[in-house]
Amino acid sequence: MLRVAVVGSGPSGCYTAQSLVQQDPDVCVDVLDRLPCPYGLVRYGVAPDHEKIKSLQGSLRTVLEHERVRFLGGVRVGGPGGLPVERLRELYHAVVYCMGAATDRRLGIPGEELPGSWSATDFVAWYSAHPDAADAGFLRGVRSAVVIGVGNVAVDVTRMLVRGAAELRPTDIPQAALDTLTASGITDVRMVGRRGPSQARFTTKELRELGGLPGTEVTVDPADLALDPADPGALPTVQRRNLEVLRGWAGLPSADAARRIVLRFFLRPVEVLADGGRVGAVRFERTAPDGHGGVTGTGRFEDVPAQVVLRSVGYRGVPLDGLPFDSATGTVPNAAGRVVREGVPSPGEYVAGWIKRGPTGVIGTNRPCAKETVAALLADAPALLVKRVPADPVVALRAAGVEPVPWAGWLAIERAEAELGARLGRSVVKLADWDALLTAARSA
Repeated sequence: MLRVAVVGSGPSGCYTAQSLVQQDPDVCVDVLDRLPCPYGLVRYGVAPDHEKIKSLQGSLRTVLEHERVRFLGGVRVGGPGGLPVERLRELYHAVVYCMGAATDRRLGIPGEELPGSWSATDFVAWYSAHPDAADAGFLRGVRSAVVIGVGNVAVDVTRMLVRGAAELRPTDIPQAALDTLTASGITDVRMVGRRGPSQARFTTKELRELGGLPGTEVTVDPADLALDPADPGALPTVQRRNLEVLRGWAGLPSADAARRIVLRFFLRPVEVLADGGRVGAVRFERTAPDGHGGVTGTGRFEDVPAQVVLRSVGYRGVPLDGLPFDSATGTVPNAAGRVVREGVPSPGEYVAGWIKRGPTGVIGTNRPCAKETVAALLADAPALLVKRVPADPVVALRAAGVEPVPWAGWLAIERAEAELGARLGRSVVKLADWDALLTAARSA
């Protein structure tokens, strides 16, 4: 049997495992994750009110329940206290790293570290019940917020900032986050992009959701639309439809709504301004199209009041001890998924997903990416099988002091979340801390 470890149980890891067992009847796959829960960003990155996307967990579940696939949660690879990459390589014929892009890009402007300035990644982790997230008082004393970025994650956090209890209560959002969001005093959210509306990265479906939020007015400055030089007829379908939605909002009369979302374009953040030792406003420079698809500064500035700033300008991969890393791209150097060390493919080491190609595409993009990596791995299989590996790597993991959370442990977490929901008069409520998750897992 070809024994393969897949590090990461998000979409790229699950699609890698699926492709392996579909293409080779003599392969066994262990899917390792440092968390006791599977599914990666589908569990911890998709907004709780996006039930359709979250339903992808069902297809990922089918992969992890395959007879030749085994989920091993609570296994940290690399880093302090983690299983060294070198030791993991000794336990399997091949290892595929599918760790994603675990951190966010920075703005690199003064004041970015002020209290009240956060990455959207931090905020999403909090309302998604990631056990590493903490209640950082995101919304304490907040009346207005600025979201920097115009992609789908920016739309998600903007929407979550103004969601009411009636819409969030039926979801699996943790109770503490539900209480905080529904008690929030936020009345104004501004989502800001440095380039024009035709270059925004959100999808039309996500954008339209903002217009359907109860008690919330969405506005767009017509001047921003007029400044965009793009010819709508020459744009891809998504951008053209986005412009249609934005123009519709720009033409609406002002409404008497409790909350307001304002979409702004051609504004580049240059400084986060302090008020009483924390965020008080964001200073933007007005930009203008440069005629080459980019923008240039105009020297005109505008201060936008806010008590919280959420930056959503992209994800970034992080290095893993023992693996090469390209700091310029935030990826592991590879050739068609084969890890490359000093210009040469490293036998038995592979990557898939964002750590392979960078944080691009949608969830489905991970499927062909995984297939390419698996094709390379299976082509190398005859040479990989020469190596002797343990009959069951879990025995060696336990000897190293690692007690993996098995699939039964995850099922016990699911039951505990359903029981918590029942006690709170809701459906399912996520457990939001390590102790609660591990206690539930051990009950199996």
